[in-house]
Amino acid sequence: MYLALIRRESYTAAEVARAADVPRQRIYDVLDALVRRRLALQHPGRVATFSAVDPELALTRLMAQQREALDRMERVSTSLATALLPIWSDGRSHSDPLDYIEVLRDPKAISERFADIQDQAEHELLSFNKPPFIAPTENTTGMKAVRRLRRNHGIVRALYTYDVLADEAMIENVEQFGRAGEEARFTERLPLKLVVADASMCLFDMPDPVAGTGATTALYIEHPALAGCLRLAFSTVWEQAVTQADARTRIGV
Repeated sequence: MYLALIRRESYTAAEVARAADVPRQRIYDVLDALVRRRLALQHPGRVATFSAVDPELALTRLMAQQREALDRMERVSTSLATALLPIWSDGRSHSDPLDYIEVLRDPKAISERFADIQDQAEHELLSFNKPPFIAPTENTTGMKAVRRLRRNHGIVRALYTYDVLADEAMIENVEQFGRAGEEARFTERLPLKLVVADASMCLFDMPDPVAGTGATTALYIEHPALAGCLRLAFSTVWEQAVTQADARTRIGV
């Protein structure tokens, strides 16, 4: 609107609306705003007209308004910081005894947390795998993690239920991970899905016994004591589990 006004000495409201391509129903609101900010002048008469203030003066006024606004913001922010700092400092001395536990219910969030653990693992990655299995194409992060860990002389071990042997895509996936360096064994059943990384990070599912199949809550817990217990559980099952060839023999596949 201001750029339209500077093109000639004065305009009526209707004329400047056409020149600036501003809807007629908004023209007076915009003109009033320009006048209040001292960027335009209103000339009374039978039909009021409007003209632009000298651009140099207009820009000087705009800059002054911005400086005033910044000064006000600075004064307010200084006062707020002074008032909030003691509260923030006091809050640092309190911790939630359960802040190392994360509850996940959205399948996408669970998958993302699983990928994060694989990415963060530096020395050891242990897992229980049971139906429903992650589609092979959805775990490229896991393959990269296995290769990286094995290059660094880390340990990657996975336990699978016999259900894998009836799924050709999953068998191919297990063999691909094996070529990358994962050690795999098989067992008849596993209590839940589980990932333990570096004896500190744990992710496991908690199937809802009431809602039934498909309703799952996962817990991510970063706690060395719990991870240590779960590693012992993994080791116990690992020692009793068998190779793929022995598993096929046992179930007659």
